[in-house]
Amino acid sequence: MNEWFDWSIVAPPFVAGLLVLSTHVLLGREVLKRGIIFIDLAIAQIAVLGVIVAQLAGWSESGWETQVAALLAALSGAMLLYSFEHFWPSQQEALIGISFVLAASGGLLLSANNPHGAEHLQELLTGQLLWVRWQQLQWMAALYTVILLLWTFMGHEGRKFYVLFSLAVTVSVQVVGVYLVFASLIIPALIVRQLPNKKGLIIGYLVGSLAYGGGLLISSLYDLPAGPVVVWLLAVMAVKVHIMLSWLLKKSVQARG
Repeated sequence: MNEWFDWSIVAPPFVAGLLVLSTHVLLGREVLKRGIIFIDLAIAQIAVLGVIVAQLAGWSESGWETQVAALLAALSGAMLLYSFEHFWPSQQEALIGISFVLAASGGLLLSANNPHGAEHLQELLTGQLLWVRWQQLQWMAALYTVILLLWTFMGHEGRKFYVLFSLAVTVSVQVVGVYLVFASLIIPALIVRQLPNKKGLIIGYLVGSLAYGGGLLISSLYDLPAGPVVVWLLAVMAVKVHIMLSWLLKKSVQARG
């Protein structure tokens, strides 16, 4: 087994996945409640735009300057999306989608003359989950802890939600990529949307954890990119869990009848 599976390599990515889920399942339920499904794609792509600008400036991909650029871009995007909710609520979802397209197109334009631009864009979309190391997890865990504390004790009304959301996405998009950010936010929250808050969160965390663990295992076994594998496994598990929950609900209704 150790010939193809090295726990010392897989453990940091798995813990990174658990950290991402710690905020994203909670945020995903709020996204579905607000009906702004594509906010994660938009803010994630805007954060990516900040990373691309930092790279064009010659800053290190893992340097603090790049992190600040990504964070400022995400916060600016969050305030823009908040203005949509405040001033144009009926067109909000369409405007969020337009923001995503503009940010994605802007990234392509800025990377057009970069010989490594396509490679960097692919990394930002699919993530570099397998290359996460323990040092990165320290600041991830610290920031996610702050986000969860602020969410719990200061609430998430109005623009607070957008600020906390942008902070979480800025961190996660650079580790797991845009696709897995969306999947981690929406898929677990979607399958438990009709369950009570506590029970829904527990099942959402469990499904997400199994998907990350199984995805990393499959990725190591078949030498596949980890991010896309986890996305697909999340989707497959979501279908199965939805079927199981529907069956349990039907049995419960029949028992009461």
